[in-house]
Amino acid sequence: MTAPRKRLHRFEHTNHARFLTFSCYRRLPLLDHPAIRDLFAQRLALSRSTLGFHLYAWVVMPEHVHLLLWPLLPDAPVPTILHDLKKAMSQTVIARWRTLDAPILKDLVAADGSTRFWQRGGGYDRNIFSRKEFDEKIHYIHHNPVSRELVSRPDEWAWSSAKWYSGDRSGTVAIDPLPPTRPERRSITPPER
Repeated sequence: MTAPRKRLHRFEHTNHARFLTFSCYRRLPLLDHPAIRDLFAQRLALSRSTLGFHLYAWVVMPEHVHLLLWPLLPDAPVPTILHDLKKAMSQTVIARWRTLDAPILKDLVAADGSTRFWQRGGGYDRNIFSRKEFDEKIHYIHHNPVSRELVSRPDEWAWSSAKWYSGDRSGTVAIDPLPPTRPERRSITPPER
């Protein structure tokens, strides 16, 4: 008998940024090809533009994604953002693999017979309200490729906001200015809409 799945409880709050992590199905390196990571970056830029969320940091790794954002509530909560990002991405990639009759497709069939690109569920979701934790998450996101020894410096990884922070604005995904800090509480102030 299998244990019941833990359910993710999201706490949507206008005064909190969000640190999100979501993974590929069975943690397979489905994002390992540069063209697929490029496609994700394009989709992220389009979702940001369409849904109006503020984006502060992101990275695409071979088998997972990290985002630090501030959702536009109530119009575009986190589930809406994730659905918009993940559905279009998975449909495009799986359709291409079907055209190519890619061997990876056999590894993506779930127990119910469906083909999966993303791991089921909401992934990891944390509300961020202090400047210290906000800055720690940006550092963590940008250093993920370095920790995995994919590059030696964060700004060498093309599929991340680290280049933006180093002054290179040529990437596909623009980053919003950091939200101000309330000095008396060391918390971050919600961005203006």
